[in-house]
Amino acid sequence: MFIKLLIISVILVGIALAGLAISLLIKPRGSFPETHISRNREMQKRGIRCAQDTDLGCKPGEGADGCAGCSLH
Repeated sequence: MFIKLLIISVILVGIALAGLAISLLIKPRGSFPETHISRNREMQKRGIRCAQDTDLGCKPGEGADGCAGCSLH
């Protein structure tokens, strides 16, 4: 019973990975979405520039220029 479940799980994970690979190949400029905050357009639209700044409560208008003014960066 365990072997059947393991085989089915491996097949399903393989199908999911194959689907991801195929979608990346087919899409024009196929690539993974940008997840780093400083280069993510959607985060920039919301005014979020650095996760460490956000956690500390730093704001770019308070003399810090995004992550560059943060002591943690």
